[in-house]
Amino acid sequence: MVEERPLSPWIDEIPKGAFISYDPGYPQGKYLDRFKTEELNGLKYYFYDPTEYGFKKGEDYSILIYLHGTSNSLVGNLCINYTGAEMFASDDYQKRLGGAYILVPVANEYKEKNGTVRGYWDESYIDPVIDLIETVIKEKTSGVKVKILLGNNAGGKFSFMLSDRRPDLFDVVVPIGAVNLPDADYFEKLDEHSVTLLYADAVRDEVAKREKDIIPKLPLIEKMKHGIVFTPEWVRNGDKGIASISQGIEIGQHCLMNAFQLDMMFSDGTPMDPMFPNGVTGWMAQEIARRNAG
Repeated sequence: MVEERPLSPWIDEIPKGAFISYDPGYPQGKYLDRFKTEELNGLKYYFYDPTEYGFKKGEDYSILIYLHGTSNSLVGNLCINYTGAEMFASDDYQKRLGGAYILVPVANEYKEKNGTVRGYWDESYIDPVIDLIETVIKEKTSGVKVKILLGNNAGGKFSFMLSDRRPDLFDVVVPIGAVNLPDADYFEKLDEHSVTLLYADAVRDEVAKREKDIIPKLPLIEKMKHGIVFTPEWVRNGDKGIASISQGIEIGQHCLMNAFQLDMMFSDGTPMDPMFPNGVTGWMAQEIARRNAG
């Protein structure tokens, strides 16, 4: 019960008149059956094909690749939602994007008897996941022009690792809630390949050590040709409340991906932040159009 939840540790810091919210504001599980479950070289993955839901076959569409956070693979296909991908398979989001394939690779995670999660994203997955992405594009699509890589929490760190290895493979990289940023040469490498990097993390992220690990790296992003820093003060839910998620520790502000899955729009249709006046889908659509025009 919500009434039985402990108060968030930042309860005394929220703005006057604000309230705590426990529900992101989108339907969980509504679109999971639009994703097919498949496997390649020992890696499971979920895949959404827009041509099975009204979009013309034989056209080039973009592809959104979502990387889940630690332990999210252990919840079955609900992992699709946890990684931030589910709502992007909805009719509304797809229409705004002009159609987009969605790929969700899944790590081979498992729990030890003491509850410790093993098998999460690390360097050993880099080559297999790159092979998975390239094979899916080759065999499951009619052609892809714009490739957008998004990572949630630990998946955000892994998005850095993948794009560091293959900056030529991705057009847009969106690490969300990634608390370990790479060194300067990574950002220079992405710049050389004209990759757009949108780094997103809440100022009050409960997991991040911002002063030490994040703030010193933000100028490296800001001086990129296509570098964007998005650091909202608070993570909000659709009802405009401040997001709370309690899983032993409070991670409401760590899970900015929830707001991204809500398209950075409140339930009343108003934008959560001026940076996304037409939502995340609007920003993606602009980026896709810019790259297709080039």
